[in-house]
Amino acid sequence: MATQGSGRQPKYQRIADELREAIQAGEYGPGDRLPGENDLMATYDVARMTARQALGVLQNEGLAESRKGAGVFVRDFKPLRRRGIQRLSRDQWGSGRSIWSADLDDRTLVVDQVQVSEVGAPERIAQVLDVEPGAATCVRSRRFVLDGKPVLVSTSYLPADLVAGSAITQEDTGPGGTYARLAELGYKPVHFREEIRCRMPSQEEATRLSLSLGTPVIMICRTAFADEGRPVEINEMVLDSASYILEYDFDA
Repeated sequence: MATQGSGRQPKYQRIADELREAIQAGEYGPGDRLPGENDLMATYDVARMTARQALGVLQNEGLAESRKGAGVFVRDFKPLRRRGIQRLSRDQWGSGRSIWSADLDDRTLVVDQVQVSEVGAPERIAQVLDVEPGAATCVRSRRFVLDGKPVLVSTSYLPADLVAGSAITQEDTGPGGTYARLAELGYKPVHFREEIRCRMPSQEEATRLSLSLGTPVIMICRTAFADEGRPVEINEMVLDSASYILEYDFDA
């Protein structure tokens, strides 16, 4: 590999570009070890920090991952295509299917670290749910692990008086999940709103998602509305940005 490109482009970026092109061309396949810092220093006549920065670019993009004591490898995890519209269709959860089944194909999903509790609504949640700050709220926290890789942490907030005594207050909500249970309670979701932001993770989020240093997260905040515009659930989701493709497919 030879260094080419604009002289104004940082050396580490040029090295990263060439490594990326090599990955995309199949010179390095999933699970293959990339040239290490010493290799890059010798090939490109650069300092160790420059070589480290080049490898860091690929890790931040989700193309590579560092394995302690072994080096940097091409990531072999296939990104999950999150079908943002199809997954929330009433035909999906209304027939007892998980909304996740619209995304998974034949891959293995495990939901762990499930916690269900009742807390006073934080002000930001109370504002959207149209309840008083501190009002009793059912909180459901889950971690989603795909093919052995943590990909998402989800926290749902629902008015406690609305879901009291239902399966929503249990770890396993049953076929169709929370939205199917809300429908049985007379609060069928008829409209959804999702807000998407990107940011760096907190230490807790990085730990729960097993993120490499420097990997950003996608935060999706979804509000479910029942008839007459009543908000019945807020779901704050933190996604490993390197594990997802967000797909929105709809007619004009």
